[in-house]
Amino acid sequence: QVQLVESGGGLVQSGGSLRVSCATSGFALEEYVMSWFRQVPGKERELVATITPYGTKTIYSESVKGRFIISRDNSKNTVYLQMNSLSPNDTAVYYCNAVASLFRRGSALWSWGQGTQVTVSS
Repeated sequence: QVQLVESGGGLVQSGGSLRVSCATSGFALEEYVMSWFRQVPGKERELVATITPYGTKTIYSESVKGRFIISRDNSKNTVYLQMNSLSPNDTAVYYCNAVASLFRRGSALWSWGQGTQVTVSS
């Protein structure tokens, strides 16, 4: 049974940093491209960052490029998102998921976890 458990969210001031984690189980993490997404109530889920199975390539949305860093530790079955220079526009629930491929990095494969709330105060 696939499980995705996001954690590490919280309240942070504008300009601050936060690292969120995604603990995975039920599938071989090293075989999958992984993405982080975020969602604000009333809006569609937004793709934020993607990483290839061994971390050799990362892709970011324009809104987070240069501020966020996606990484993974396959030995720990965990994917991370380091978020720097946070602004109130980054406030959202953050989710991770395996995706179909690098070229279909917005196509999530598994059911969504509960996500982790990140709130950035101004």
